[in-house]
Amino acid sequence: MRMTAGQIPLPGPFRPRRLRTTPAMRRLVAETRLDAGSLILPMFIKEGLSTPKPIGSMPGVVQHTEASLARAVREAAQAGVGGVMLFGVPAIRDAVGTQADAPDGILQRAIAIAREASASEGGPGPLVMADTCLDEFTDHGHCGVLTGDGRVDNDATLARYVSMAVAQARAGAEVVGPSGMMDGQVAAIRSGLDAAGFADVVILAYAAKYASAYFGPFREAVDSTLKGDRRTYQMDPANGREALREVDLDLAEGADIVMVKPAGPYLDVVAAVAARSDVPVAAYQVSGEYALIEAAAANGWIDRKAAILEAVLGIKRAGADIILTYWAKEIAAWLT
Repeated sequence: MRMTAGQIPLPGPFRPRRLRTTPAMRRLVAETRLDAGSLILPMFIKEGLSTPKPIGSMPGVVQHTEASLARAVREAAQAGVGGVMLFGVPAIRDAVGTQADAPDGILQRAIAIAREASASEGGPGPLVMADTCLDEFTDHGHCGVLTGDGRVDNDATLARYVSMAVAQARAGAEVVGPSGMMDGQVAAIRSGLDAAGFADVVILAYAAKYASAYFGPFREAVDSTLKGDRRTYQMDPANGREALREVDLDLAEGADIVMVKPAGPYLDVVAAVAARSDVPVAAYQVSGEYALIEAAAANGWIDRKAAILEAVLGIKRAGADIILTYWAKEIAAWLT
């Protein structure tokens, strides 16, 4: 380090700022890059709607009709988004979520609509993915079948998940996403899909899904009937090493992709899973993360576009190969 006349040390040849001088230079040396093909757009379709219904806690997100879902999938295809993750909101719910695996159920209809819309734009189109969980379909709002004393019956729930996954595959789902955090769910679904002739259907395992306060707006999005919480099956936010155990189990059971949910508050977990996993790693930027940025931007407290890109880039930098975000289509447009 050379010295000035006043003996103030100067950096000499060591000037990292050289690589930050212009937008072109910063783009050239960027270590982490976003691309539309690695973004997944979660979408909600509600039975019985005549027009799309805005979700108050998630500005810009709606519960779709069948017609508006088709348009939105075509728009996602045109933007180059890598996939759409579908959540169904049925008109009728019961204790075991009968509509979850009904051949003509709202989610199965949505899958078929999305497949057709994706293919209609030419090119590969977004992959059609389906949430494989019972919470939207049960009258009690839990992710599984309940015992007489109100506990979630893990093994009885597995049978429902297998039936649901097979129904989704028959409807055209290319990826199923078991999100209920039941023990053994990946192995059960893999076995069921293979036995039904769907060996090529991918399992995106919600391997480390936390019992998070950030899920709040999602409850509105699916008209949740849940009373209480899901802490007996979703993970404790205090635990990090446990996430790696869950990932290891899902990998051993045949998961094709493993996911951490939520993403932003759990970047340490995303990084640890990325270091551990030999399959692609996904992260879900959930409804609460979306709502926080939208609310702050609406109040003029932050730069909306810059905050969105920084938040998603942080998830990518932590090690996520795939990101589920409600801004997927918008971000894809910014990247072109």
